[in-house]
Amino acid sequence: MKIDMHTHIIPEHLPKWTEKFGYGDFIHLHHHKEGAAMMMKGSKFFREIQSNCWDPKIRMEEYAQFGTQVQVISTIPVMFSYDAQPHDGLEISRFLNDHIANICREYPKNYIGLATIPMQDEDLAIQELHRCKHELNLPGIQIGSNINDKNLSSERFFQIFKACEELDMAVMIHPWNMMGFHSIERYWLPWLVGMPAETSRAACSLIFGGVMERLPNLRFNFSHAGGSFLPTIGRIEHGFNCRPDLVAIDNTVNPREYIGKFWVDSITHDPLMMKYILEMQGSKKITLGSDYPFPLGDLEIGAFIEEMGLSNEVVEDIFCNATLEWLNLSKEQFLN
Repeated sequence: MKIDMHTHIIPEHLPKWTEKFGYGDFIHLHHHKEGAAMMMKGSKFFREIQSNCWDPKIRMEEYAQFGTQVQVISTIPVMFSYDAQPHDGLEISRFLNDHIANICREYPKNYIGLATIPMQDEDLAIQELHRCKHELNLPGIQIGSNINDKNLSSERFFQIFKACEELDMAVMIHPWNMMGFHSIERYWLPWLVGMPAETSRAACSLIFGGVMERLPNLRFNFSHAGGSFLPTIGRIEHGFNCRPDLVAIDNTVNPREYIGKFWVDSITHDPLMMKYILEMQGSKKITLGSDYPFPLGDLEIGAFIEEMGLSNEVVEDIFCNATLEWLNLSKEQFLN
C-alpha cells in the first residue's frame, strides 16, 4: 500500500473574504478557463492551479497511475491566514477544514485529512483542534514553520502543542513565509533555498526551545525530508557544543538526540540524499510524500525509492507504515 501524506487541496470556490472582512488580501479564485483557476492574493496573481487541486475524483485517477491508494490532504500554506484577525482566521480555518472533512467522509478509503487552525490565537486554535478531533475526525494538523515571524518555540504556542499531544493529533510542519523572501526572489530562491531553511528553523526552534523535550509524545513530521536540518546536523550540533551560552539556553539536550524521534517526508528528489536520510532517521520515521499537485513535488510519488534496491520491508515502512504510525491509524480501515 502507498499512502502519500504530503498533498495539498483547496475548495473549488472560495468566499471573497477580503470583501467580507473589509481588509487584507485574502486568496480568492478566478476561474478564467475550464479546468483551471488563478489564485489571486487580493488583486495580485499568485499562481495558476488546475482542477486536480480541487477535484477528488481527478486526484484519485492521477495518483492511482503511480500505485497510490490513499492521499493525506491538507490546505495550501498560503491559506493559513495567520495575519487575519483571530475570529476571521477561525472562520477561514473552519471553512477549509469542513471541506477536507467532507472529502474524507465521501471517500473514506482514499483520503485522510489534516486540519488548519488559527495559530495566531491560542484559545481559538485549541477550540478548532477539539472540533477537528471530535466532530470532523481529522487525525492531525498542518501548520507553518513560523507564525507571523514568531518561532514555534514561542511560549504563546505551547498550550496549542500541548493540546495536540493530549488530543493525539499529529502535527505536520510546512515551510511558508520564508525569511528573507523579498531579498531572494530571483531564481525562485524562496522555494529552493528558503523553504529548506524554514523547515530547519522550525525543527531547531522546537528542539532548542524545549518543546519536544516537554511534549515527548507529540508526533511532529517535517516537510521536504526535514529541509536542511538533517544535512546540517553536524554544524547544528557543533554550535550547540561550542556555544552553549547562545544555543543551549532553554534545553541542554544535544539536538542529535532527537533524530529518529520525529518524522520527515521522503521529498528529497535524490537517491543519495534519501540514503543519508534513511541512515539518520531509519525507515520507520520517513513518510512517503509528493507535494502533489505542485511541480516542485515528487509527482511520480516515490518511484525513485522503488528503484533504489531497498528491501521490501524498508519500502513498506516508507510507503505506508510510517505514515500510519505518525497518524496513529490502522491499515485495515483503508483496505477494500
